[in-house]
Amino acid sequence: MSQEILVNVTPREVRVALLENSILQEVHIERSLHQGLLGNIYKGRVNRLLPGIQAAFVDIGLDRSAFLHISDMGIQLENNNGDFSNVDIRDHLVAGKEILVQVYKDPIGSKGARLTTQFTIPSRFLVLTPGTFEIGVSQRITNVAERERMQNMITPGPNGGYIFRTVAEGVSLSEIEKDKTFLNTLWTEVAARSRLVKAAELVYAEIPIVLRVLRDLVGYEVEKIRVDHAESVREMQKFAALYVPALVDKIEYYGNDRPLFDAYSIEEELQKALQRNVPLKSGGHLVFDQTEAMTTIDVNTGSYLGRSNQEQTIFKTNLEAIEVIARQVRLRNLGGIIIIDFIDMYDPSHKDNLLQSLTAALAKDSSKTQISELSSLGLVQMTRKRSRESLEHILCVTCPLCQRRGSIKSLDTVCYEIFRELKRIAKNYNWVGFVIIASPQVIDELLNEESSMLAELEASLGKPIKLQTEMSYVQERYDILPLSEKD
Repeated sequence: MSQEILVNVTPREVRVALLENSILQEVHIERSLHQGLLGNIYKGRVNRLLPGIQAAFVDIGLDRSAFLHISDMGIQLENNNGDFSNVDIRDHLVAGKEILVQVYKDPIGSKGARLTTQFTIPSRFLVLTPGTFEIGVSQRITNVAERERMQNMITPGPNGGYIFRTVAEGVSLSEIEKDKTFLNTLWTEVAARSRLVKAAELVYAEIPIVLRVLRDLVGYEVEKIRVDHAESVREMQKFAALYVPALVDKIEYYGNDRPLFDAYSIEEELQKALQRNVPLKSGGHLVFDQTEAMTTIDVNTGSYLGRSNQEQTIFKTNLEAIEVIARQVRLRNLGGIIIIDFIDMYDPSHKDNLLQSLTAALAKDSSKTQISELSSLGLVQMTRKRSRESLEHILCVTCPLCQRRGSIKSLDTVCYEIFRELKRIAKNYNWVGFVIIASPQVIDELLNEESSMLAELEASLGKPIKLQTEMSYVQERYDILPLSEKD
């Protein structure tokens, strides 16, 4: 599998696109006005304890207090099964206490950042885990012999243990030792700075996205890293020369007049990733609905009829949907609970094959996923680790018209609301008449389809009703004002 990485740099925004076999798989966006906090370390101050849910709000200098749960504090439990019901957070924290914390989940929607005191400091091949003196290996490394080699390669240092990252597979001891030395030096600097800064101040900031690309996204399969900003190219090459020398020659400047993302059709793919419906080659389609609680994905056969029996047609459609779902989940960066409504199948072997195919398709995803069994209703529940905003939440805002309902009130619904409101006003206020101010569409509906009802209402109230068009009003908005005696 060949990979390419495209980096589009502008003064206000950096966009990174990961392509696998020339197909867009992931997009990472960082804007100067809304930079991510993931990985940052702060000296926080406990604002308030919430004993009922064993958590605390911590001030780290942001507009909203961050959230720290007791399960993220590295407290050792006697029962060792993750049950915190018998642990009281008040035994470990008090309001006003200063505490060193790290952001492991960016603020999402109305929720503040999520914090932990179990620190992780990543480098190219290793992750330092201060305070946890163990050696771990990425679960993506499945070769038993290689895992044993890694486990025996190094021992925990004075600051903590280490986790071997996936890209460390097959890497020599000398390279690992360089990473180990770098991480220990970095953590020593972080610890020293934490003693100097005041509460609610930043102690350690993650490296910018143009450098994180080289540390976190680039594997040995990457053929080219194309960047359309000359200064960023120099910065990335300098970083690579120090930490990832093998990548220096792969970083190149893209100086073509045609925008980088246009040349690779990335802009078009981003627009498609914001749409609700995603077509399948067979003629079927997927429907994505993203809410605060979960994301649902509905699989439909559409116009696909198949050439064999119905069960085989449904099975083929579901299998085709899996590859598209796996890609769209990564591209849209969907996290939390995801419910997939596959088309009902009756053959047990088809159901088993479906789950195996879904697991295999999601294996390429760098974010951790968990998949449940296929239910009797054809539903698969899965979870995907959510650490940053989805693509839709980064690029879009709530629709001022429908308020994210995905629909607006119909013309007749608005007209009937107006009629009811007129009756309420007439009962409570002694106006000489009424002026209805509404959008052009609503006024046209009142003058045409609802004209007879409007006339009957005017007669029953015994007072004149005048209509006034307001071009700036959306379809659901209207006002009813008193008619002046001059009118």
